[in-house]
Amino acid sequence: MSLRRRGTAAVALSVAAALSLAACGSSDDGKDGGAGKDGGNGSKSVAQGGKDFGKAAENTAKLGTDAKPGQFPRTITHALGKTEIKQAPKRVVVLDVGELDNVVSLGIKPVGWAPSEGSQEIPAYLKKNVGEPKSVGTISNLNLEAIHALKPDLILGSKLRAEKNYKDLAQIAPTVFSIRPGFTWKQNYLLNAAALDKTDDAKKQLADYEAKAKKLGADVGDKKPTISMVRYLPQFTRLYARQSFIGTVLEDAGLPRPKIQQADKLAVEISPENIDKADGDWIFTGVYGDPDKTKRDAAQDNPLWKSLKAVGDGHAKDVPDETWYLGLGVTAANSVLDDLRGFLVK
Repeated sequence: MSLRRRGTAAVALSVAAALSLAACGSSDDGKDGGAGKDGGNGSKSVAQGGKDFGKAAENTAKLGTDAKPGQFPRTITHALGKTEIKQAPKRVVVLDVGELDNVVSLGIKPVGWAPSEGSQEIPAYLKKNVGEPKSVGTISNLNLEAIHALKPDLILGSKLRAEKNYKDLAQIAPTVFSIRPGFTWKQNYLLNAAALDKTDDAKKQLADYEAKAKKLGADVGDKKPTISMVRYLPQFTRLYARQSFIGTVLEDAGLPRPKIQQADKLAVEISPENIDKADGDWIFTGVYGDPDKTKRDAAQDNPLWKSLKAVGDGHAKDVPDETWYLGLGVTAANSVLDDLRGFLVK
């Protein structure tokens, strides 16, 4: 029997039990779309290096529904099974910044959301359209009691982030999980749209984004510069590779990458002592959380950093972490394209 059919006392006991099971933890990008290591809250098989990581986008594309536009109830096939949604959702809770971008891009104002540990604020680029969602903990430490109190009729998240919480969440409301965030962002968008009966809108927005990316690549010209992506985190410094959100955006625009960043993985970790591996014609740097808790200063005080051609040419630029790395959705992707145009097209 679901939580919605139990008495008040039984509900309180169930939620309390669920809370006791909701261990804190993070996955390979369990905190921020690329910050943490494998941990207790996610699924290692779909984390970076896991056996299912490489095919996550392909497998996500197989998920969704065969329901026609406007048809409810509808059944959504997702990463952890099938979920029936009886009517068009009106009270949506999202468990990650990617899902936040997705629903806001589709004109939905969520009633609840889970921010990253690195930033508790609603992303500035979404503030105009997001409404006033309540915090339901953080991505790696969900507050199930807070979610239940919001009386959602749909919960959107991912297997990577919150597989261990799925059964408890599904008792609260119909829950639809993608496989993982990141380079699967387009497939995740379509999956979320299927649950919201917004598939046509999502497809149009993706088509517009892809046309915009191709136009940027064409306007940059035939002699395209290599783009190096550097991100400073408390645990380590990363060079983001092909199977990351920013990696897909750069690929869609036809912008080449340094050889080390052409790897079929989320990112390559480096130390401040070998920051020269970050070399490229342009270097775009992001910082997750408090810069003082990262090794950014140590890396950029290194003579190797100062000797890089991009640095000497004035082509090493700080970029907004909330869109370039944390956004994980079509609105963030369009914002990144606008930034790239400003840097690369004169």
